Amino acid sequence: MAAVVAGVAVVAAVVTIGIVVLRVTDDLVGGPDGDCTVTVADHTVDLSGEQAENASLIAAIAVRRGLPARATSIALATAYQESKLRNIDYGDRDSIGLFQQRPSQGWGTRRQILDPTYSTNAFYDALVEVDGYEGMEITVAAQTVQRSAYPDAYADHEADGRALASALTGHSPASFSCDLDGGAPSADTELTARGLTPRADAVREDLLRHFGRLSLGGYAPGGVSSGHMEGSAHYDGRAIDVFVRPITKANNVKGWALAHWAVANAARLDIRTVIFDAKIWTAGRQGWRDYSPASSAGDRKVLEHRDHVHIDVFR
Repeated sequence: MAAVVAGVAVVAAVVTIGIVVLRVTDDLVGGPDGDCTVTVADHTVDLSGEQAENASLIAAIAVRRGLPARATSIALATAYQESKLRNIDYGDRDSIGLFQQRPSQGWGTRRQILDPTYSTNAFYDALVEVDGYEGMEITVAAQTVQRSAYPDAYADHEADGRALASALTGHSPASFSCDLDGGAPSADTELTARGLTPRADAVREDLLRHFGRLSLGGYAPGGVSSGHMEGSAHYDGRAIDVFVRPITKANNVKGWALAHWAVANAARLDIRTVIFDAKIWTAGRQGWRDYSPASSAGDRKVLEHRDHVHIDVFR
């Protein structure tokens, strides 16, 4: 099996027992829009597809930078208050973007700030300079960075920020889901040089862009023809595995951050199925469900996808 680390092909060990992937029938659908929900403890947050994508980006950047979940909570509560988690091109005076940052105040050019990746990194750059921010109340930390005219307003979004951060940084398994409607139009299925369809390759590129160095596999130049169950999306070049080995608590958290990111971006990337840690999410179905491998031959933990996140796309 071939794996890719940071976009460079390397050799990975072949899992001789096979990686079992649930075969999903073609009548399940995903679409361009969808509502998403996170439930952590007794707190539920509802988001639009756009809000979910932006929230997942904010969380992914924190994960990539090695920041604590607290930093993500602060960033999400701030973006909720400032823009309702939307990348808007207007605001008070010259404020724009997810965090309503102002070019005139040194946050960057208008074009830079309207790039969510840039604006999120700019927020975190300022946050980590705040001494003791991890121990501050969320609203105090947010205000220290933002210097808002309404310093107490961030408190209104603390609970939502904490719930989203817990889910999207992987600390609350199977807690983030999107309900997609519509249909994914047919797309080019000719394999790229990496052995993936253009849709699957777009997922690969997005994963590396958001999370940085990852161990990817389940595909190879020219395609793969063994190592998976009959009818697997891997044989069509439509599937990617993200390995989180060895199986540890920390890697389980990382796996759930990746899995929830995939669900949050499923509409945009035409993602059809996500499997991790004996749970499965499928476009057109409600929420996460228990995943039972079709085969019992081999290492049960691998069969249940406890050491890798499976992501596949529509045809």
